[in-house]
Amino acid sequence: MNDDEPVFKKSKWGTNRYVYNANNPLGLALIVASSVLAIVMILLMENHAGPFAPSPSPSWSPPPSREALQLPYQNGIKEIGMKAGESY
Repeated sequence: MNDDEPVFKKSKWGTNRYVYNANNPLGLALIVASSVLAIVMILLMENHAGPFAPSPSPSWSPPPSREALQLPYQNGIKEIGMKAGESY
């Protein structure tokens, strides 16, 4: 390894892209870090863990009682927005 080598070098595949240079210590560290990150993310996806865990299902609760429910037609209101006793 040589510290004088650039971290990135031009790809030899004829494209204008740059790749990590394994001859530079930082380039080698970037190769290792990105490989480890990719493997960890694939394992998390496979096991449905971490950010890929399914959201917990909501627990069921019974509907509220009818006494607590105040519907407009129970108070003599025919349309929403009308006051009791008014007619249309």
